[in-house]
Amino acid sequence: MDSLPGKPVAVKHELPFGAELRGDSVRFRLWAPRAVAVSLSLEGEAADRAELAMQSEPGGWFSLTTDRAGPGTRYRYTVDGVAVPDPASRFQPEGVHGPSEVIDASAYRWHDTGWRGRAWEEFVIYELHLGTFSPSGDFAGALGRLDYLRDLGVTAVELMPIGEFAGRRNWGYDGVQLYAPASCYGRPDDLKALVEACHARGLAILLDVVYNHFGPEGNYLPTVAPDFFTERHHTPWGAAIDYDGPSSRPVRDFVVHNALYWLEEFQFDGLRLDAVHAIADDSSPDVLVELAETVRDRITGREVHLTLENDRNEARRLGWHRDRDLTRGYTAQWNDDLHHALHVLVTGDDSGYYADYAGSPAAHLGRALATGFAFQGEPSSFRGGTPRGEPSHELPATAFVAFLQNHDQVGNTPFGTRIEARTSEPLHHAAVAIVLLSPQIPMLFMGEEWGSARPFQFFCDFEPPLAEAVRQGRRLEFVQFAEFRDAAARETIPDPTEEATFAASRLDWSEAQEPPHARWLDRYRQLIELRARVVAPRLRGIAPGGSFELLGPKAVRVEWALGDGSALRLFANFADTPVRLPDRLEPDTMIYCSGPAPPDAELAPACAAFFLLPQAADR
Repeated sequence: MDSLPGKPVAVKHELPFGAELRGDSVRFRLWAPRAVAVSLSLEGEAADRAELAMQSEPGGWFSLTTDRAGPGTRYRYTVDGVAVPDPASRFQPEGVHGPSEVIDASAYRWHDTGWRGRAWEEFVIYELHLGTFSPSGDFAGALGRLDYLRDLGVTAVELMPIGEFAGRRNWGYDGVQLYAPASCYGRPDDLKALVEACHARGLAILLDVVYNHFGPEGNYLPTVAPDFFTERHHTPWGAAIDYDGPSSRPVRDFVVHNALYWLEEFQFDGLRLDAVHAIADDSSPDVLVELAETVRDRITGREVHLTLENDRNEARRLGWHRDRDLTRGYTAQWNDDLHHALHVLVTGDDSGYYADYAGSPAAHLGRALATGFAFQGEPSSFRGGTPRGEPSHELPATAFVAFLQNHDQVGNTPFGTRIEARTSEPLHHAAVAIVLLSPQIPMLFMGEEWGSARPFQFFCDFEPPLAEAVRQGRRLEFVQFAEFRDAAARETIPDPTEEATFAASRLDWSEAQEPPHARWLDRYRQLIELRARVVAPRLRGIAPGGSFELLGPKAVRVEWALGDGSALRLFANFADTPVRLPDRLEPDTMIYCSGPAPPDAELAPACAAFFLLPQAADR
């Protein structure tokens, strides 16, 4: 379903702050509610330099419209004598500490005017980090790999966060200028070209955004607007963003407009909101509700999908929960419960949060596959016995994103080790089949499709002394693990501030042509093609919830009623001995088996088998 080109058009999201072109002039606007005086500093050749006083407006705003600036002008604000970049900068050509640049957002002409997005049921997501995905590590490098992704069969690309961050390498979750595509990846028009190239190949493209904190270096908002943050709430990163205080309207606007900016000006097909459980907001409606409803009201002519990472397992935030037409809420949530149960079954790991799943991993897997969350209000021992989650049995499977690997689950291990190195091939194969063929929306992490041997490690590029603090903090994260209680052992954990750590995480594309990687790549292609042909066309209208039963401590049966009246049944056995099957199924109903085809009575060890059963009237 490649996008058809149309008449070139300009697309722009009008911002109520920052630098906005007004004919032959530029309007600059900054919220600095505690400032006495604010001025605009224009930079460049001596003849172009200027310091222009900005006018005070009600509500703590300062503004100025001048014809002395235009596209390409570099500028800063001076707030009570302190020079700072624009918090709403569209581009930071010299990084987080440098001047901002005026961008003519209308200069780019879009040709993909026939693109209307892809239905959520068709999504197979491919998460990637721009800096390590391609040899050049930028927007252009990712564009050069899009034909490969289309041929693999994925239907959506998901970029890890791209807001300008300190240094030249970072996962992206330390962004500080949320409107400026990171300069190390290219200019704003390079990002637009990547989005448009995705659409030309029938690929949707999503962006990961971070609204729970700002990075520790280059964040000038505490200087510009201390009211942006509050000590009434706290996060793992310090004082919380103030979404519910008496001066919070500009803060909420900053985030809501950021979402609209990426969706409108850059034509992204959706957003994934990072760790919303770390957003503190006691107002009603809270900022998450306001953001979703604003996006739904504003963008109606094409498919736009909003997904969440939410450790609280709040089923009510998903649009299907209310009226099943996705007109108000979020499309889906990353299903950490499903990942954790699968991880325990294939690796035996019971450390950290995996301890919550280690006692009955097959039961947690069955519940997460059939009804969404494994924890739907039950106490979590990892969280000190506090209840976690809400009932999710009224949600369809498509309200959840399933994965065996992602940036967190690989990169937050001491050495960035991928799952391939932690389990056997049969167990791994069974888990991959479950992710790719279950009705939940599957997501891959870059390189997993060929079983990449390259790690994905935690890396950053901060200035001293922050770099040393991050280096030591990273190693102390693992002090509770027996193998890292010794200081010498912790020294073996890669230094996140070293460029070599970043370089080691870059994909080696030559691997994909070599055994056994080529075999894995063929397997992924086969499974994705099977999903597109057999499973995805039956997902629209899928009934909420599903059923499951345990077949043993590490074996489970799961069934879903699909949208066309047929049923999809899974038998999964992660034990090292065969398991007896409760049902006798006709051989021609089996669509895939990761191991030996099951006879009538049992399923082989380390095996997952899917069956497509006819409509109820034909059974």
